[in-house]
Amino acid sequence: MTTTPAHDIARRLAAVRQRIRTAEASYGRQPGSVALLAVSKRQPVEALRAALAEGQQAFGENYLQEGAEKREALADTPIEWHFVGAIQSNKTRAVAEGFDWVHTVDRLKIARRLSEQRPADRPPLQCCLQVNVSGEASKSGAGPEQVHELAHAIAELPHLTLRGLMTLPEAVTDFDAQRAAFRQLRELQAGLVDGGLRLDTLSMGMSNDLEAAVAEGATMVRLGTAVFGPRPEKTP
Repeated sequence: MTTTPAHDIARRLAAVRQRIRTAEASYGRQPGSVALLAVSKRQPVEALRAALAEGQQAFGENYLQEGAEKREALADTPIEWHFVGAIQSNKTRAVAEGFDWVHTVDRLKIARRLSEQRPADRPPLQCCLQVNVSGEASKSGAGPEQVHELAHAIAELPHLTLRGLMTLPEAVTDFDAQRAAFRQLRELQAGLVDGGLRLDTLSMGMSNDLEAAVAEGATMVRLGTAVFGPRPEKTP
């Protein structure tokens, strides 16, 4: 397995943080209002330690088994673990027990199971409702028309804290089209806040559309290869 050297991760992190700061300044956002979630899918433990040494504490994992192995190996660190992969019903317990955040809640059934299975000795699981703003059949997420009812139902669950909305829109290169997708998520969240929900998180934006997401109000961007370099190939 080829591992990105620690000094290269430090350089990449510095560049990503500068991109975020520049976008904040360009679009009238408060400095420091956009957090970075380093998506560490298929990256080795050494890469996470290198990023941690540069002050990165929030890491996102897509796969439960891989995430469990990393959490065990990095149990001596202050990492905040975010689950950003699709959630099947038979996997909710592992998410509820092992992670601090989950960004991919898209059905009330999943939310209920996460709440029921969250250990009593842990703080509520911080969660985002995933919305499929582009309507792609290949993508998970609730439809925009479902968001109001779902969000209010999730907010009532005792062992979850609904923090906001998340999306993974259709990959396009046109900046205005990127902004339009993220604007839809922002407007959905504004409607929920107007309806009485206390939400503070818009999880949106990746390496290729970070600036558009920040322009439309992202509070957390999810970047992987921009931080760690190319992902190692899957082992057979």
